[in-house]
Amino acid sequence: MGFVDIIDNNNLIEDNIKEMLLSLLDTAAEYENINTDIADMSLTFVNKDEIQYINREYRGKDVPTDVISFALNDEVEDEIDIIGLENEINSLGDVIICVDIAKEQALEYNHSFDREIGFLAVHGFLHLLGYDHMNKDDEKEMFEKQEIILEKFGLRR
Repeated sequence: MGFVDIIDNNNLIEDNIKEMLLSLLDTAAEYENINTDIADMSLTFVNKDEIQYINREYRGKDVPTDVISFALNDEVEDEIDIIGLENEINSLGDVIICVDIAKEQALEYNHSFDREIGFLAVHGFLHLLGYDHMNKDDEKEMFEKQEIILEKFGLRR
């Protein structure tokens, strides 16, 4: 298994887009200095009903949403090295993207589906690393990182 394990049980995403997302997340990991030899994550694609169920069960919000991230730990790479686990796989967590909402948002924001699904994947990945957008400063930092990574990869608006 590589750095990202893609789960698409309903075949919602074409293989070429999956390959693009794997490359994009490698770019994001490199930007964030994540050692992909000792880290992994999952990227799951679901429909509106599935994401609403997950949102209701785990977040108490009975509405569909575009992306949900479940971070499995708060350790960063340096902490792992300090405690001597450099050969252990550090699972960052799971990112779940609603393909239906991604398609709607691509139309709404007048950009490609690739750009939207890439944005959501990077957004979820950054949440796994502990970034958030609960206040203006944190939001500014997270959204700047997203744009830098997407621009570096070539996914422009």
